[in-house]
Amino acid sequence: MIIELSQEQESLFEYIEQSQSNVFVTGRAGTGKSTLLSHLTANTEKSFAVCAPTGVAALNVGGVTIHSLFTFPLGLLGEVEIARHLSKRTREILRALDMLVIDEVSMVSADLMDAIDRALRIARGRKNEPFGGAQVVMFGDPYQLAPVPPRDPQEKTYIAENYQSLWFFDAHVWRQSDLERFELSEIFRQSDDDFKEILNAIRDGSVTQAMLDSLNQAGNRYPPHSDVIRLATINETVNSVNHQRMGLIETEPKVFKAVYSASAEKSFGRALPAEIELSLKVGAQVMFIKNDDASTSKTGGTIRRWVNGTIGRVVALPKSGLVVVDVDGEELEVGPATWEKVRYEIEEDFDESTGKTKEVLVPVTLAEFKQIPLRLAWAVTIHKSQGQTYDEVQIDMGRGAFSPGQTYVALSRVRTLTGLYLTRAVLIRDVMVDKDVIRFMSGAEPLATSSEPQPPF
Repeated sequence: MIIELSQEQESLFEYIEQSQSNVFVTGRAGTGKSTLLSHLTANTEKSFAVCAPTGVAALNVGGVTIHSLFTFPLGLLGEVEIARHLSKRTREILRALDMLVIDEVSMVSADLMDAIDRALRIARGRKNEPFGGAQVVMFGDPYQLAPVPPRDPQEKTYIAENYQSLWFFDAHVWRQSDLERFELSEIFRQSDDDFKEILNAIRDGSVTQAMLDSLNQAGNRYPPHSDVIRLATINETVNSVNHQRMGLIETEPKVFKAVYSASAEKSFGRALPAEIELSLKVGAQVMFIKNDDASTSKTGGTIRRWVNGTIGRVVALPKSGLVVVDVDGEELEVGPATWEKVRYEIEEDFDESTGKTKEVLVPVTLAEFKQIPLRLAWAVTIHKSQGQTYDEVQIDMGRGAFSPGQTYVALSRVRTLTGLYLTRAVLIRDVMVDKDVIRFMSGAEPLATSSEPQPPF
């Protein structure tokens, strides 16, 4: 599997690299947001840190959580004296930043975005400049993931009284700084124009009953075999399906125990990246939960034997401790993968072109978690299918969608209508889109704040 940037992605990378603009990179499912993020962090010459709102999201991009990077306390931060929580080390890290990269920014609240702004202004000693003069580059799709609303009544009241909405794009900092939005348009996952049109309409809430009728007619079939992966709305359904299918295999399971230290358990917390004990049997359908370690092709692209979300079948459990997985007819030997919990440290880097020494940020491993990068995959939740691509999918909406974007995420996992199977019809009430997202995303064209350099498209 060779991964190379499209012209659109390459142009946007160059723009981010050459400018100081605050940029939001978005796009429909399958447009390569994660690929661009990986390329940016691997190739930028800027001093940067990568963060995300949750532990799992941070692990997926080799970064840290926002709260860890900024040493924020939990809860709303609007009335918190941020300066008291910024240690000397934190201030040094933030001062060394040229660029802050935030993944899954749609899960970041307006309150948290403003706290990031205040912390950077304080740490960098540039209190009159948004984000203290650092460039902020954000990735995500508000149509797919939303911030978690506060449960505390006082916190709810605070948000309602101080913000137009909970979303990151309604943070006060954007009144002082332009936010350039670039929407990747080239869809790599689907090629059928009619299917793409339906998905886009479900994404932004413009779907018609006629479109749903067409979708339901195509998906109103039983899967051709029992191993078509099922996407369900709740964990209870997923666990039941996987347990039942595993029980049908009469051989004894082999148990793989994760290797990690007590410090790792503390570092990772509840965001353990894989199961502590993974039970597998020959014949089990599995999904990879971490990208293969990459190598470079002769053409400069990235080669991976599998990516996060690849589906396969266990064909052997040799005494060596490896797992042999068949993926599309190719047998792959899979050993333990390592997830790292990192923090950023400052190193001095000598620039030969300028003859000057510059402080740069480097990730330093705090703890490691090692486990076979697989999980049972006759069924997965729609939430955990985020970012994945499947040739065949059975979608089980159960009692219906219960959060905005859920139906879009589920349907957009599959490449074609011929690979779609529905346990029940998709209803208009299953298509939920937040009105504030529609307001923010209605502007079709990205805006530039300067004439040099020009936006790529």
